[in-house]
Amino acid sequence: MSLAPDITETLARARSDLRLGLGVVLSDGASGALVMAAETLSPARLQDMLALGGRPVLAITARRAATLKARPYDGDLARIRLPGDVTPGWIMAVADPADDLKSPMKGPLVAEREGPAHLHRLALKLAKSARILPAALVLPIPEATAFAAEHGLTRVDAPRAASVVDEMSPLHPVVHARVPLEASEAGRVHVFRPDDGGEEHYAIEIGHPPRDEPVLARLHSACFTGDLLGSLKCDCGPQLRGALAQMGSEGAGVLLYLNQEGRGIGLANKMRAYSLQDQGFDTVEANHRLGFEDDERDFRLGAEILKRMGFRSVRLLTNNPAKIAMMEKNGVTVTERVPLKVGENAHNRAYLATKAKKSGHLL
Repeated sequence: MSLAPDITETLARARSDLRLGLGVVLSDGASGALVMAAETLSPARLQDMLALGGRPVLAITARRAATLKARPYDGDLARIRLPGDVTPGWIMAVADPADDLKSPMKGPLVAEREGPAHLHRLALKLAKSARILPAALVLPIPEATAFAAEHGLTRVDAPRAASVVDEMSPLHPVVHARVPLEASEAGRVHVFRPDDGGEEHYAIEIGHPPRDEPVLARLHSACFTGDLLGSLKCDCGPQLRGALAQMGSEGAGVLLYLNQEGRGIGLANKMRAYSLQDQGFDTVEANHRLGFEDDERDFRLGAEILKRMGFRSVRLLTNNPAKIAMMEKNGVTVTERVPLKVGENAHNRAYLATKAKKSGHLL
């Protein structure tokens, strides 16, 4: 029998628990660590963690550490020692850059130099994939398996998790149905679901494109503000509608609607980035202050969906060379880049300039 969750399912539980404010145990042999997400940490659970003794640290990414002038001795992350009178407010002030300009002095922040950081690295990856701030309290604990069982906490086998956490979860078609669209009455929506319990992704097929020829395709990342609300801060809405219109005009095409809001950081963190942009930071700087990279999206998803639908070559509607490189790397030939230059306005002109200058977009 195989009723117990496998490592992929266990990681899905761990992500959910962190969002709820529960602790998660990462085990590595007999030892391990108790992990709690900074964003969802309650005062009561902080006190419970501190009562266990030991020396918990706050793990933050190197991007966030650079903002705070903390030393990332572990390369991609820093392990920040907690003050003796630590509070959830102090932890959030380090994790969340919302008040950085108002209260720039949060330190001096002392980072740990000694000891391994692999469990801290895994904790940050889990926080990112849970779409919360990439900051986590990490407390080393002995007998991790027994500790998790005693407190009813999800236990993640760290070595096994490390081997799969960066892998793309396999996608499977769930259903497809005809949906007449403004762009084309010959529209069909395909739903794909990943094994890891993450967001579903969609393919909008226009007409009946032959599988043995390059299909006009676009990889479009979900943008609630632009696609649904008509936000003028980006060009996403016009790109979505422009791509569908061009496919409708040609009579065939595939638009992949990937649920990777805010360049893969989630809507809440995207709104945090917008608030930072209102303070004068550009889109890349805002992501870095939050602890994220320029772009956290996974375009392998698009290649996988295209191949599952039977397409091996595309004419790609994009201004982003990274999408072309990722398609080629993952077995989908890009025979032509089709520019998609729409939607510039007074509100997003600086944003588009940043995409061209810092992210290499061909605008």
